[in-house]
Amino acid sequence: MNTLTWVQNWYYENCNGDWEHSYGVKIDTVDNPGWSVEINLTDTYLENVPFESIEEERNDQDWFYCIVRDGVFHGAGGAMNLEEILIYFENWASSIER
Repeated sequence: MNTLTWVQNWYYENCNGDWEHSYGVKIDTVDNPGWSVEINLTDTYLENVPFESIEEERNDQDWFYCIVRDGVFHGAGGAMNLEEILIYFENWASSIER
């Protein structure tokens, strides 16, 4: 399964009639250029799971970081790093037993 399909499934699995009205997944562009990802973990199996932040800066265009702060997964990266951010989230979320 590709990463985008996996994220879609994760989102769908957490939609329960309430969660999706207050929380969710946001993917946006930033002007440096690059990507911003926010995935709200509130009321999901990931809400209180420890997360190891990562920051990779290979050069001015090839970089990304991922952290969890206040119950939200935050990722940002260069214009070609969106998939890398989503893969990092997928690998973490998939490693947690439900």
